[in-house]
Amino acid sequence: MKSVLTAAAIAFAAFVAPVAQAQETIRFAVTDIDGLEALQKEMGPFKDAFEAASGLKVEFFPVSGRTIAVEAMAADQVDFVLTGPAEYVVFNARLDAQPVVTWNRPDYYSNVVVLDSSPITAVDQLKGQKISFGEIGSTSQHLSPATLLAEAGLVYGTDYEPVFLKRNVAMEALITGEIAAIGLNATHIAQITEKFPDHKLRVLVKGDALPNDVLLASAKVPADVVAAVRATFTDHGDALLAAITTSEENEKYIGGSFTATVSDADYDGVRKQFENVGVTEFTKFVGE
Repeated sequence: MKSVLTAAAIAFAAFVAPVAQAQETIRFAVTDIDGLEALQKEMGPFKDAFEAASGLKVEFFPVSGRTIAVEAMAADQVDFVLTGPAEYVVFNARLDAQPVVTWNRPDYYSNVVVLDSSPITAVDQLKGQKISFGEIGSTSQHLSPATLLAEAGLVYGTDYEPVFLKRNVAMEALITGEIAAIGLNATHIAQITEKFPDHKLRVLVKGDALPNDVLLASAKVPADVVAAVRATFTDHGDALLAAITTSEENEKYIGGSFTATVSDADYDGVRKQFENVGVTEFTKFVGE
């Protein structure tokens, strides 16, 4: 009887052994961090905390943007990618990548703003004007602000001319009257206000909370590894968040959290945003 119990105990221990035994290293990329040096600087504390909590090792895979990241996943060079909502839609359409956990950002919503001194008081008054957006294809700086305008009756590229200017350049153009409004997120309003203290912005229209950044997994990653990564965020979220936000570049996550109960359907609203800028196929990034 003793030998039977011993054998059972050994079998059980093997069953619950850490998933790291099946895959000890996961390859990890971030679409908006360019190069290995920056990746190590901005995500190094997270890497250390995640490895300690999960028993998995993290191998950084540097990319120079979202296109390189999706190509790397297609070539089976990367397992997990941290990216934005719009980028997730493309990863999913092209590679059947699945969401693992969202990285939630406080006050993550879009706005369309004008100068406080502008005579424009309603969205329909922007008809026939130039409106600047941030990075083309960005959820919070392009797709969502354009959707706010669409919901107010303005057709993208028909009722107004979309242009894409860097934030400070856009603000200068707004001051000189070269453009009538800017689409951006709440964090950018604070940054512009600090940069241009003599020129106050007024929010013409404000959007609802956006779907969050997401850690996604390649369809080739074993289900037990995905489950282990998800469980690490669920069980050690506070420690991981504290590690992530030690970097100045990750301050946007301060006060945030992680959500492991994420599904592909949570990003259907982003697919609608694609359609609002005239894109009905999701296999390419907007602007490519």
